[in-house]
Amino acid sequence: MSLALLITLFGLRISLATPLTSLQKNIIYEPTASLPVANATKSFWINTPGANILANEGSSGPLTEDADVCIIGSGMTGVSAAYHLAKALEGSETSSLHVKAVVLEAREFCSGATGRNGGHLTPYSFFNYREYERKHGTAEALKSLQLENRTAMAMVSITQEHNLADVVDLVAGGHLTLISSEEEYKSLKAEYLAARRAGLNVGDVEWLSEEHVNSTYGASYSAVKFPAFNFWPLKFVTQLYLLAKSSSPHFSLALHTHTPVTSVTPLSSSRTWRVNTARGPVKCSYVLHATNGYASHLLPQFHGKPGIIPTRGQIVAIRADTAINDSWRASWGGLDHYWFPRPVNGSDSDVKLETENQDHPLILLGGGRQIGGPSFEQFETDDSVLNIALGEELRAFLPETFPRMFKSGKDSEMEWTGIMGFTMMTDPFVGPVVEDLQSGDTGLYDGQYIAAGYSGHGMPRAFSCAEAVASMILAAILDKPWSKPEWLPTRYLTTSRSERNQD
Repeated sequence: MSLALLITLFGLRISLATPLTSLQKNIIYEPTASLPVANATKSFWINTPGANILANEGSSGPLTEDADVCIIGSGMTGVSAAYHLAKALEGSETSSLHVKAVVLEAREFCSGATGRNGGHLTPYSFFNYREYERKHGTAEALKSLQLENRTAMAMVSITQEHNLADVVDLVAGGHLTLISSEEEYKSLKAEYLAARRAGLNVGDVEWLSEEHVNSTYGASYSAVKFPAFNFWPLKFVTQLYLLAKSSSPHFSLALHTHTPVTSVTPLSSSRTWRVNTARGPVKCSYVLHATNGYASHLLPQFHGKPGIIPTRGQIVAIRADTAINDSWRASWGGLDHYWFPRPVNGSDSDVKLETENQDHPLILLGGGRQIGGPSFEQFETDDSVLNIALGEELRAFLPETFPRMFKSGKDSEMEWTGIMGFTMMTDPFVGPVVEDLQSGDTGLYDGQYIAAGYSGHGMPRAFSCAEAVASMILAAILDKPWSKPEWLPTRYLTTSRSERNQD
């Protein structure tokens, strides 16, 4: 199959026509994922002083021993699920119900992909529409892209409703994708026209000439611009957790960081599952695996190419050599990379690293993962190491692309890696944990759920996928049938996955 998405987080921004199988053909050994390593590289999002106020929450003292719902993972998916459960319990229908949930995290709070990504919130306006339509039909193709816009706008709405824009450094600057060739321009234009004919709202898309991009932004490429955002993902998740904890008197929420889950085993009591951790067990009725690239550590049926492939990406933070104008304050992609300038007056402005030019923005840049070799850093769960060659390539990229703004040979101020979870379909698994990925049977896993495998494009999908799986859990608690939301693509469901979708 062709790679359906241009990845916007750690990702793999390569040609739309690159077959995913070609990225994996040299992989022979497909191990299950490990637990997250203890000594991860330091991320700007996590390790900026004062950024992670929940870093070690619940890591000492008594462990929650009993809960209705146990959520494994404290990133965007896990905390969004807790938030959606809390909001759902505000309704009068559930006024007599009280749900107790606990979030378990192996390391610091939000220290997985959400705390180690590129900071983009980029719903793809029309990208890959034709591939979606060819494989899944018009309705599913439209839902695929509409879900991303739905997710982004819901997150922005929460941010605005609670006056959090400055707290999470939300920037609504749009997204520019630099176009490398006439062939790529024609392909993107065909995607755009097909999506528009199908009824997708693409009215805000702008096509920029090479002359315009060069004079305005300083790069000798044409580009396409569409609505998007960048933000501080960990700070958003932190605020979402605090909202979930205080949203409803019918919902209680606990968090235990530095509490890795080692296994989930069945119980023959009023609680269905024992979630075993390094600090002791937690008994619960429902389990949500929000572990993304690490999913197969607890769910071995999700290992290998048919499941979720842990994949390492790398980010550098480099200071621009000049001040930039407001038009440059967007998120960027293309040329196998993605980047954006941090606001110079952002929420970290009082703790910025020492430089002579504080009005020169810090650029967070990732991509170029093909430098990692034939395996593209797949089946890697160690984010304590850096790829030296990839780091050199990343540092050279901005001076080559924007020579008026960046000088060659400049060191990065920070550099880190993180682990994504890729799938063959490039779509996440959402729903009940299945015993076999092809049959869709839940078997012995009744009461366990998963939302994972975002393939490097999780920020505009995870919040909504968590909403879907939270609604499944609440339906089970209430002993009511679950109905799929109209906005959720059917193929995301674990019970709808099939061999043909993997082709």
